[in-house]
Amino acid sequence: MKKYRENVTPKKHLGQHFLIDEDVATDIVDALIQLPGIKNVLEIGPGMGVLTKHLLQHNIELELVEIDIEAVNYLNLNFPELKSKIIKEDFLKLDFKILKNPVAIIGNFPYQISSQILFKILEHKDQVPVVVGMFQKEVASRIASPPGNKEYGIPSVLLQAWYDIEYLFSVDHTKFNPPPKVQSGVIRLVRNNRTDLGCDEKTFTRVVKQAFNYRRKTLRNSLRGMIHPEKLDALPYASLRPEQLSWQQFTELANYTQVKQE
Repeated sequence: MKKYRENVTPKKHLGQHFLIDEDVATDIVDALIQLPGIKNVLEIGPGMGVLTKHLLQHNIELELVEIDIEAVNYLNLNFPELKSKIIKEDFLKLDFKILKNPVAIIGNFPYQISSQILFKILEHKDQVPVVVGMFQKEVASRIASPPGNKEYGIPSVLLQAWYDIEYLFSVDHTKFNPPPKVQSGVIRLVRNNRTDLGCDEKTFTRVVKQAFNYRRKTLRNSLRGMIHPEKLDALPYASLRPEQLSWQQFTELANYTQVKQE
């Protein structure tokens, strides 16, 4: 089929920086495909299909979600076999009920909404066993960071409770068009077998956010309005700051919020 367009114009308001290095594209796809049991895959923001063409070389059911109509037209013309598989929508508004279950997710995520993408995935964690994505390097490092590191924060705790996360490799800004002003990093999230945190999930999230909103304070000070002071002071880690706690310790704190000062 004749290809009528040579490229898609990168759009700043969509945060588009198209990957142009084929070796990096291959490595990203391999990071997903090499895992066992990968059958249904959703690619977020395929752009001009640098990952798409490598994904099509494998025996998977592939769907794409793309908000840019110019990119959709390009994909339709250059990947006609995927015409019925392109979802013309904002991923953040996507109804997961229309997707196959389970579905692995891959993409060079727009940096300005990459955290929102992950929190959306977290809402559907039981449907998404694997995520392989490109992020701003600082964000990728934060998500994969263990406790005790200054990069460790809210997304680290919330995501690590449900996924095993691995920082795979860094990508130089010269591998994109247009080159972003920051370096990039690729991470992989693999769903663990956890079905319950042993606490109320909403309370867990609230405690984590409250603690890190005052990350320079000790937990004794940042959580005093949520947990009975006597209970809080009795905890061995009350004098620590939030970046020093594991997700498991945050679940303990979440359970203590059930005992508040009258």
